[in-house]
This record gives sequence, structure tokens and C-alpha cells, in this order.
Amino acid sequence: MSTTPHPPRHEPEPGAPRDLVGVGIGPFNLSLAALAHPIPGLDTVFYEQRPRFDWHPGLLIDGTRLQVPFLADLVTLADPTSPWTFLNYLKTRDRLFPFYFAERFHIQRAEYDAYCRWVSENLPRLRFRHRVDAVRWNPGRNLFEVDHTRLGPDGEARATGRTHTRAVVLGIGTEPHVPDPLRPLVDAPDVPALHAADYLTHRDTLLAAGHVTVVGSGQSGAEVLLDLLRHRPPGRERLHWIGRTPAFAPMEYSKLGLEHFTPDYTRYFHALPEPVRDRLLAAQWQLHKGIGADTLAAVHDELYRRTLHGGWPDAHLVPGVRVRTAGRNGGRIELHLEHVQQGTRSRLTTDAVVLATGYRQRPLDRILADLDPHLRRDSRGRPRIDARHRLVLDPAISATGCAVHVQNAETHTHGVGAPDLGLAAWRSASILNTLTGREVYRLPGRTAFTTFGLDQLHPHPHPCPQTPPARHPRELTPLADGT
Repeated sequence: MSTTPHPPRHEPEPGAPRDLVGVGIGPFNLSLAALAHPIPGLDTVFYEQRPRFDWHPGLLIDGTRLQVPFLADLVTLADPTSPWTFLNYLKTRDRLFPFYFAERFHIQRAEYDAYCRWVSENLPRLRFRHRVDAVRWNPGRNLFEVDHTRLGPDGEARATGRTHTRAVVLGIGTEPHVPDPLRPLVDAPDVPALHAADYLTHRDTLLAAGHVTVVGSGQSGAEVLLDLLRHRPPGRERLHWIGRTPAFAPMEYSKLGLEHFTPDYTRYFHALPEPVRDRLLAAQWQLHKGIGADTLAAVHDELYRRTLHGGWPDAHLVPGVRVRTAGRNGGRIELHLEHVQQGTRSRLTTDAVVLATGYRQRPLDRILADLDPHLRRDSRGRPRIDARHRLVLDPAISATGCAVHVQNAETHTHGVGAPDLGLAAWRSASILNTLTGREVYRLPGRTAFTTFGLDQLHPHPHPCPQTPPARHPRELTPLADGT
């Protein structure tokens, strides 16, 4: 069997409406494009304003690994026979045997980025250097209109176009988040303060700085701290690592804990009342904002190695601290700190700051401005999203069968698994099944040993059913004694 993916057999008629338009080409919409590729007669196109696929290029630090197994590629968990699997990528590079002997379940980030770029360079219907400007509803044609602009190599607009489609899938990803107290630093062009997303671009400048402070106690903060530590001489580390969490805490990575990143938990979470979902998300930070145990161990090993000849490294790890304000003090940066538990305050003067303060979902408002009158929102003004990852629109629109799906913009409705790479293929397959109205990809009826909620206490009739039985809601019987 050939390992080279075949081009699609179906080509649309010029000007004909599309079945699906994808907005953004990150891992999630790339997964959707890969799984849509072999479906006969399905007409798709994906737009991305960047010139090529790039996945967090500023954080592809040597040796950093994905926090999910390589099976969480673009397609495997929905279709392991797809030509777009990570294993097939290795085969096209004659690297299967080296990978086999490496015995690595978690691959390097740079390798994942290279794999995704291979898919993006070989998959048809991807349009880079195309910016989507608006999505609107055309009631006369019962179709969505997608306005887009083709960009030149210089980023200047070259041509505009409009595509009509039955479905839109928004996968515009996230953007670096800078908390308000730290905003004055990044807004000042002459201050050496940057988000971790740009770390590698400015690493030489940071290594040359006298004292560096890393703000943020998640995985990115730990990786940046570790890389700086490894490149600064013993006794002259001059590093601070501060974060708001009460500890530099490991990510929850127990087998049953990981079942929060299954379709079973996603369905359970979506069915919860909105206030319960919001409380849960705030309490589950360690499921997705903690630090990998291997990274924590590597930080400790590096610090310990520097004590072998006596003395302690000039590196200070201080959790439970928030930055109240930040500004310049002469040619340096001054951070005004508050210890959350002690209630004490202090100042820290430093030469450079790396903000490992995470990412936020890009707002959908700009692209969806013309659809705003048709959107249904929750009590906090966020778009309502149904169980099939569709924005809840006016019944007049949804009755036509047209829909706007979202990828990684539904954490508030679908839980901590929304940004997780391990659910990418499952969500993409779910969207395609919904779009085509048939089971193009057979998805499992059960994915977790944990039973989330009493309404799921319905055992399967067979230990391993070949075709999962349909799930029907069943009325709960109150337990005795009011429990």
C-alpha cells in the first residue's frame, strides 16, 4: 500500500457553494481537513492568513515534549488507517525503525510541528495567506457567506473573494495572554519584556541579561526557566521564577484522572448547568495548567547539580505570588509583588521578564459580527454551543441544516478537553458525521472506565460490543433516605 496520500477525486464546479469552509489552519482544523479529505463528494476549503503552518514556534525548545502520546495525532483516534497518521509520516521519512527503538510514547514538540507541516504541505484544499474577514448569513440562498482576502508575501491585500457554504468551522486558536498589571511592560518597546510565545526569538537577549524573571507557574514557565538555567553558568544564574499558584504543582496525570479528556466526560460536562460548569473549570486547573512531572524533576536535577561543590544556585522559585503592578525603574524593570497567603508585599528589580502567563481563546466577535443578531448567548454573554460543537443560532437558520461549528472555543460548554490534542480527531470526526448526516467515522460509545453522573449508570449488554448501542436518557429513581 502506498504511503503517499492520494489527491481528491472530486473537484467542485466554479462558483458552486461549498459543503464546509474552515477558518484557521491550526492542529484542530488541520485534523478536520485530513479526515474530510477521503470523503467522496465532500467539497471543503480551509483559509489561514499565515504563510504556512506554524505551531508555537517560540516554544519549540530543544528537548521539550508533548504532554499527550503520539497517538494524539491529527487522525489516529478516529481513523488509524488514515494516510495522515504520525506513523505514516515516519514511514515516508524512513524513520519507523529509529522511532521503534527510541521507545518514545511522547514525542518532541518540534517533531509534532514537523509532522503537522508535512500534512499541511501535502493536503489539498488548504489556502494559506488567506484572511477571513467576515461570516454572514444569506437568507435568500440559505447559505453562509465567507468574505476573505488573499494576501501577498508582504502581507498586503492582493484580492478579495466570497465563498458560499453550508457549514463553517471556526478553528482560529488562541493568542498570548498578558494580565493587566503586566501590560505596561509589553506595551513599552524599549523594555525587555516578552511573552513566552516569543521566547526562542529573543533567547540570546535574555541570556545576555543580568537578571531574568519568569512569571507564570505552568508548563511554559517551567520549560523557559529550565532552558535559561541550563544556559547560564553556575553561581551566576540570577533567575527568579514566580507564579500565583500556591505551589509549582504537577499536572494531574493519573490514568483515571486522564479520563477527564475523554468523549464520555465531555458529554457529561456539557449536560451540566452553566453555573456548575463554571465552578468546575476554576477548580480543575491542575488537569491542564499543571507542570509535567518530568519537567519538574529536570528543574530539580539541574538545581541539585549546582550544589555538588557547595553553595546554592542564584535561582529563586517563589510560588503564591501575584504581580500587583509593573513598570520601569531607570533602565530596569520593577515588579510590585504580593504574597497571596502571607498578605505581604515586596519589590523585585530585574533586567528582563518572560511572561509565561498562558493563552486565551481568540474572540470570535470580529469574524462573527454579522451573525451577532442570530447568536444565542448564555448568562455571561458567551456563545451557546450545543453538544455537536455548533453555535446555537436562530431556529430559522438551524432548520436549514446549515451550521457554524467551533474548535477550541468551547471550554465553557465542553470542559477541559476542548483545547486538548487528544480529542482533536474525535471532535473532527463528530463534526463530519454531523455535517454528512451519516456515520462516516464510527466513534466509540464508551471511552472511560469512570462513570460520570448517575444518569450514565447503564451497563453495556456486552463486554465489548461491536456496534455500541444507542444511549437513551432514563429517568432517575431517587435514592432512599434522601441521599
